[in-house]
Amino acid sequence: MSYQWKGTAGMTSPAEMPLDTVAARPVLLLTRRLPDAVEARASRDYRAVLNPDDRAFSGTEIAARAAEAGAEAVLCCAGDRLDDAAIAALPDRVRVLATFSVGTDHIDLEAARARGLTVTNTPDVLTDATADIALLLLLGAARRASEGERLIRAGAWTGWTPTQLMGTHVGGKRLGIVGMGRIGQAVAARARAFGMAIHYSNRRRLAPDLELGATYHADPEAMLPVCDVLSLHFPATAETRHWLNAERIGRLPPGAILINTARGSVVDDAAVIDALKAGRLAAAGLDVFENEPNLHPGYRDLPNAFLLPHLGSATVETRNAMGFKALDNIDAVMAGRPAPDRVG
Repeated sequence: MSYQWKGTAGMTSPAEMPLDTVAARPVLLLTRRLPDAVEARASRDYRAVLNPDDRAFSGTEIAARAAEAGAEAVLCCAGDRLDDAAIAALPDRVRVLATFSVGTDHIDLEAARARGLTVTNTPDVLTDATADIALLLLLGAARRASEGERLIRAGAWTGWTPTQLMGTHVGGKRLGIVGMGRIGQAVAARARAFGMAIHYSNRRRLAPDLELGATYHADPEAMLPVCDVLSLHFPATAETRHWLNAERIGRLPPGAILINTARGSVVDDAAVIDALKAGRLAAAGLDVFENEPNLHPGYRDLPNAFLLPHLGSATVETRNAMGFKALDNIDAVMAGRPAPDRVG
């Protein structure tokens, strides 16, 4: 049984629910609508406060909802901006903040630590889905797929011609991966099947059984000149904001292809757009954007930008696994055990 949040007020009162089914269960606030299987489990094990309209709330609104509901746990999502003010506004009874994401750049972890709040994420379950999207972006950008689809949908295709929408053959090209964690390695495995040569830069060199013949570059700057395709797989931090700027784009081979499934803030949008317009970058495949969903408007009219609306983990299986992992962490904290995926 669960509460259903109606705007910023008006949820079902615990007094209106059978005491034997709810009294002993902690209150869990879900900030967004989650997959049916995840909400069913949350409602089975907690007095779950749902968001059936999937309205996006600000951080301070989330804190107010948690206070009104008497929540002891909050299951939030990547779009929830939980800054220091929002963390400070959370009621003292909230013990755990479980995010439905791997990234935690939307949460002020220092503020959470200062108030003794456990923060968890969902690693290890979205590797394959995100790597699949990276390859979709790579192939779609290289083979001008979005241009071809628009031609068909506009009724403007007049038939096959020898020079129509000629793209880039990825076989034999050099794929540079910045950030060779689980997702980076999964992308490399898929790219090898297309005959690509793998180069990578990482904080630490991989063991030979994980490297699988890939060429290691201790300095990502030194790797850029060999990247026919550059794929980004590192977290968003203050240090990595706009890492791919005009200077670094200038070090790529002319006509390189950019792939980003990490976070939108790690690229300088203005620099990428200028490079796409000038042909300095042949194409870009992007699944994430700074300030999403309010992406830089300059991308929308670029035929060589293959754009997806943050679909990296968007499969039923993956999103269910993310939700279950978040609930596993909440279960652990509620039972007095260490959270298996604690990040703060």
